[in-house]
Amino acid sequence: MEDSVLLKQVRTKANAWLSDDYDAETRKKVQDLLDKEDTTDLIESFYKDLEFGTGGLRGIMGAGSNRMNIYTVGAATQGLANYLKKEFTKLPQISVVIGHDCRNNSRLFAEKSADIFSANGIKVYLFPDLRPTPEISYAIRKLGCQSGICITASHNPKEYNGYKAYWDDGAQVIAPHDKNIIAEVNKVSSVKDIHFKTNPALIELLDNKIDEQFISDLLTISISKEAIQKHKDIKIVYTPIHGTGITLIPKALKALGFENIIHVPEQDVISGDFPTVKSPNPEEAAALKMAVEKAIETGADLVMASDPDADRVGAAVRNENGEFVLLNGNQTLLLFIYYLITRWKETGKLSGNDYVVKTIVSTELVKKIAKKNGIKMYDCYTGFKWIADVIKQNEGKRTYIGGGEESYGFLAEDFVRDKDAVSACMLLAEIAAWAADNGKTVYELLQDIYVEYGFSKEKGISVVKQGKSGAEEIEVMMKNYRENPMSELAGSKVFFVKDFAKLTGMDIVENERVTLDMPTTSNVLQYFAEDGTKVSIRPSGTEPKIKFYIEIHSKVSSREELAAADAAAEIKIEEVRKSLGI
Repeated sequence: MEDSVLLKQVRTKANAWLSDDYDAETRKKVQDLLDKEDTTDLIESFYKDLEFGTGGLRGIMGAGSNRMNIYTVGAATQGLANYLKKEFTKLPQISVVIGHDCRNNSRLFAEKSADIFSANGIKVYLFPDLRPTPEISYAIRKLGCQSGICITASHNPKEYNGYKAYWDDGAQVIAPHDKNIIAEVNKVSSVKDIHFKTNPALIELLDNKIDEQFISDLLTISISKEAIQKHKDIKIVYTPIHGTGITLIPKALKALGFENIIHVPEQDVISGDFPTVKSPNPEEAAALKMAVEKAIETGADLVMASDPDADRVGAAVRNENGEFVLLNGNQTLLLFIYYLITRWKETGKLSGNDYVVKTIVSTELVKKIAKKNGIKMYDCYTGFKWIADVIKQNEGKRTYIGGGEESYGFLAEDFVRDKDAVSACMLLAEIAAWAADNGKTVYELLQDIYVEYGFSKEKGISVVKQGKSGAEEIEVMMKNYRENPMSELAGSKVFFVKDFAKLTGMDIVENERVTLDMPTTSNVLQYFAEDGTKVSIRPSGTEPKIKFYIEIHSKVSSREELAAADAAAEIKIEEVRKSLGI
């Protein structure tokens, strides 16, 4: 489309936002965009409508159809309300749960959504203030609601906010509901279609009883109570990075029996500006810097950090030299899966019909651990809604042990249907106590997993491409990788290629095409090489980036060989990276 044509369409769209249907503050912001000589912000704000991706609605806050504001949130809520009334026509009262994180405007968006649901005759259970995302999932199931939303942009920069929509099983919506909701949202063609006039009688503020029930249920996951009792004084530094984890995680750790929880006071301050970090992302070392410094100062053994909506956890542990090293998401996933399977086996909890779940881009070592222990493993798409779908499909048939993904999310309980940093922090602290009871540190436990099952090193690389032009660039990159497939990865021959957009796999050795058994298509490519190297490529569903996941494997026979294996893997990762042109 020519720039002049696009700009004309954008101006027409923006001018519609100057009507009296919009509040004065919004009209002023839109007028400012129209008056600016540089039209970049105007185009970015209006060139499209904000859409649902793998994690729901997410975008930069501001005025415009492509921004998070009370009108785009309002349209999403009205569309969801319309769909709920179609789906549950026989229910005398449809109900939803609404929660939110610490971000700027999160409370405003939550309250506006409550107004809209109530105006549509839908009962609303609204949390009185910020709460972890997994508790919203828990409350939907506990209160028997048909849906729920959480206002959050997870670990994104402070300019962002988001809107996660959940179904009656407590999981984020998947097909057909996601597409049907989008269809209903798209029917909301005018702000006049949004019912903003609240019905206070249908809005109920939740009290702390739901918090107490949640923590009480989470305590049932624990399987090493004696180890916790013996090592209850282990020093644990925890930071919520200004987010919702502060409301529950310290309480949950204390309820589990840990008595020495050390805070980072500056980061206990709830703030959507995240004043002590550049990015509130526990994947990044900088986000854990203050917590690690506090651990060194206090002689702590373990550092844990949850992201702003407390569904993901980052961790740091001491290595053989007593220095703190960060664990990546694959390493915490390995620790969780290994620990749960080992302890379930030792305590006689295994039924013979148990299973674990991982996402397709997560480490293949999970598969090795499950296979050696006779546990079924499911591979699913990125996004915890797909892990939740596996749990739903197996209800009454198999027993869920745990599931997670490389992006620092894990779920150890099936009464929640989203990743949960509350239970993950509890579990990680328990693993530290259990390891100590066995004469090991958490770091040594991870090393021993590598010695037993093989060493694996993973690296995620994100290439950011902002705005409309960036989205087009990502599309071209994916097309190029499809049309010019890799034949080798760092000198090792590619023997299998999976294209989840077509649901086909190509066995290059046998020259045989196979069908991939997945619930739907997804824009993901995977390459598998003969030496165990794996590369996954996919555009993010919630952020303006294309993601590359590189995984290198080797065998080690002792802890002493791990340093050399790690160094060799690092070199190999760089070779793969160069071959990908990134």
